[in-house]
Amino acid sequence: MKPQSIPRRSAVRWLAARRLAVGAALRAAASAAIVPLVATALPAAAVLSASAVPQAKAAQAASAAQAHNDKAAPGKGEFTFVLLGHNFGKDGGDAEVRRMLAEADRTDPAFIIATGIKSAGEPCTDRLYEARRDLMNSAEHPLVLLPAGSDWAECRNSNGKSNATERLNRIRELFFIEPDSLGTCKLALNRQSAIAKFRDYAENTYWEQGNILFVTINVPAKNNHYLSEAGRNSEYEDRMVANRAWLHRAFLTAKRKKLPGMVLVMDGDIGAHVEQGFFARLSQKRDGFTEIRRIVRSQADKYSGQLLLVDNRKQDKAAPAISWNKNVGHLSLGAEWTALRVIPGSASLFTLERD
Repeated sequence: MKPQSIPRRSAVRWLAARRLAVGAALRAAASAAIVPLVATALPAAAVLSASAVPQAKAAQAASAAQAHNDKAAPGKGEFTFVLLGHNFGKDGGDAEVRRMLAEADRTDPAFIIATGIKSAGEPCTDRLYEARRDLMNSAEHPLVLLPAGSDWAECRNSNGKSNATERLNRIRELFFIEPDSLGTCKLALNRQSAIAKFRDYAENTYWEQGNILFVTINVPAKNNHYLSEAGRNSEYEDRMVANRAWLHRAFLTAKRKKLPGMVLVMDGDIGAHVEQGFFARLSQKRDGFTEIRRIVRSQADKYSGQLLLVDNRKQDKAAPAISWNKNVGHLSLGAEWTALRVIPGSASLFTLERD
């Protein structure tokens, strides 16, 4: 049987359709092979891209944090300490102390020095002493207490007579049982009470921080508890024997170790930073700070470092400032707290920190 003949035009159309079909089949096969590869590659690329973004952001954040730390971090040997005043009103003293401690703790100081327990208008009772002791012990940083004149020297009993010595001894019993500081973190202190001859004077201390010697000494405001009435000023005279010995020991320590700075904290303003002629008019009247002032002046003249005197003389609302006379600086506190930065090697060794 003879095969059927196909017209030429039809054969051409058939061949063209066949080529198109074969081409389509080849393209479909190629596409089927490529799509899985693309499907695999795209998620991988997405993963790489997704991981790169947070890494880049983290690197930027780390760089920014480092830049901030480089700007804010203290230099080598630098540290901050805080001084607390006590000249607040007679009401709300606990709340004021609690607030100041909380604000001071947030500055992350090396330690806190409290220059008094209470204001002059508050009572001299065991109950108040114990409440303030508990508050001070709650501080997150070491706290060193120096009693002020308002804590004991101005106290009167129910008959209106002075019970200053009894109140001072009671404060020693309540606040200075341990040799270390108050606060939840302790600071090792050298107390004068470790010397048998001066075992009653635990409030007189010294310690070192960053090659700076810090000294507290019981010199209360209101004329150093010197009484002008006839008779022996037994409390004043006995305490002055201890204070003389403690000052000599402190300056000897600073000079022997060649320390660049000292901070001497007292309640009363002894005026050692003022020119000597200023006190000439007091020659006719006994000044309870005369001997302390003479010792500090004499020792400061022989000391090559900077001496900062801190007292708790009540001020107006002006911001605290350090005034200098040669190598002796002076800072008076008021009712608030003050932070100071120590910058070793700087011409301004002691600098007030501003908000």
